[in-house]
Parts: sequence; structure tokens; C-alpha cells
Amino acid sequence: MTVDVLPANQPETFYRGAGRIAGFRNVPALPDRPEDWVGSVSTRFDLGPSGLSTLSDGRVLADAIAADPRWWLGPHRTDTGVLVKLLDAGQRLPLHVHPDRRFATTHLASPYGKTEAWVIVSARPDAYVHLGFARDVSADELAGWVAGQQTGQLLAATNKVPVSAGDAILCPAGLPHAIGDGILLVEVQEPTDFSVLLEYADFGLADGHLGLGYDLALQCVDRSKWTPEQLDRLRGGRHLLPDAADEFFTARRLRGGDRLEQGFGVLVGLAGQGRLTGEHDDVPLRRGDTLLVPYAAGPLRLAGPVEAIRLAGPPQPWSR
Repeated sequence: MTVDVLPANQPETFYRGAGRIAGFRNVPALPDRPEDWVGSVSTRFDLGPSGLSTLSDGRVLADAIAADPRWWLGPHRTDTGVLVKLLDAGQRLPLHVHPDRRFATTHLASPYGKTEAWVIVSARPDAYVHLGFARDVSADELAGWVAGQQTGQLLAATNKVPVSAGDAILCPAGLPHAIGDGILLVEVQEPTDFSVLLEYADFGLADGHLGLGYDLALQCVDRSKWTPEQLDRLRGGRHLLPDAADEFFTARRLRGGDRLEQGFGVLVGLAGQGRLTGEHDDVPLRRGDTLLVPYAAGPLRLAGPVEAIRLAGPPQPWSR
């Protein structure tokens, strides 16, 4: 068998969960660990090796890939190019922003920034996210809000966007955002843990500027007005996400009878139960399961009354 059924990988973080990962994954409840990093070769910022995934046989995934990259990634990739998480917002997350590739290359010694996207698994009634500023915000205004930790002014300047189960939303690097409470989602993103926190004091943190100082860190923030029409373009597309996501990662919703092309990726079961089959594999898949699919698995087929999403890096590796 080549496909691996992954155990939960829940590093500690600073916000609270509400047991939704436990219910979804059928694992013990860990309220102080509201994220499950799936198929991760990325570490938490300045806290490695926390964040790295372990395979079912006990090997660290990053080490396994380094030992046999072609088996895992295929002939044209040198890294996975993606990080997948389950995220349980037991409280509203702080307003924050992720740098883009240009900023990360220049200031964080990384070819990857952190564009991300969310697939909502479940949400309380009237759930929402904050996404982008609703008006142009000057650099001095933003710096003043952050320095004074003026949370009310920060949040009032953002768009409050309703979400419900089944929604899929792209969040480009640079866009200020905060996930509201009462949401369980699957997050796909570039493989980094870079976050500039515009709010931090209310979450018991000393700062959130990635060690750069806020004068520099705030230069990665998109301070422009985002209109409802622009926000609408962050939803949907030919596939699960808008076409603008293809440069960074892919996400595809699958049901029984669908085929999976050959390639490294993560499969998350959303509903029902079925099987993932191929030349080397016949693996059960049910709601809450997380499967790691190597290139060596070849083409696969999903069978039975099951729904899942497949998450992977961009269709073509990009030049760095």
C-alpha cells in the first residue's frame, strides 16, 4: 500500500478550539490545539520541529520525502509546495495578514509567502469572516491602530463576510483577515507559518511582527478598499476555488466514481464513507479521515457514497 492514513498532528497555538476537530476526526478533544496540520513538511514559525507530520509508521514525513523525493513527489517537483490544515475556531481569531512571495523572499529568506484558501466544513448560524478593508486605510492610520491595539477601529474598517458550510474562499497574501468563531474549515496554503498580527494583546501575545518590527512588517499589508464585487471574485470558479488560486495550490471536490490524477496530495473526507482504490491501494475513506497520497500511488479512483476534497500544490511547479 502506498497511500498513508495520517494520525492527527495538532501543535499548540494561542487561540482556543471548541472540540470540532475531535468530533470530525474521532480523536481526543484538545481545546488548546485547534489545528491539525495534515501532510505537513512545514514547522511553526521559530518553533520547529512543531508542525511536522509523522506517518503512520512513525517516520517524519519531511525525512521520508528527503530520502526518496521522486517516489513521493514525482520527477518534476522538489518540494510539496503546499500545507493543509484543519482549523477549529472556538473563538474569533485575531485580525492578521500574511506576506506575499516577494516580501517573504526579501525579508524572510523564503521563496513562499502565504496565500491561503478556506473550505468551510461546518459553521454556526450567522458565522462570518473579516476579509479585507472596506475603505482605503492610510499607512499612518494602520500603524496607529496596531501600536495602540485599537481592536474596535481595526475590525470596524474591515468587510464582514457571512460564511456557511460548503463555501470556499481564496484569501490572497497581503489581505487582512480574521476567521470568526464557530467555524470548522479545511485550509490550504503555501507551506509557511508567516503571520503578521494586527491584533495581539487580547490574545496574550507580546507582538506579531515576525521579528521584523512593525515598521517593516506592516509594509506587507494590502491597505486598499475591497469592494463586494472584488470579494465575490474570491469565491468559486471552474473548480472549487477561483482560477487565481491555481498559481499557489489546487483544491478539488470529489465524490464516489471520480478519478484522481497521479500526483502528491492530501485527501480529506467530508461526508459518507467509501474507498480509495488504485493499482497498489484499497483504502477505506470516511468523514474526518486524512489520507496522504504519494506520486507513486499512480492514478486512483474514489468509490462509494463518499465526498472528499483533494488538496495539492500548483499544477506546475513555479520557478524560484
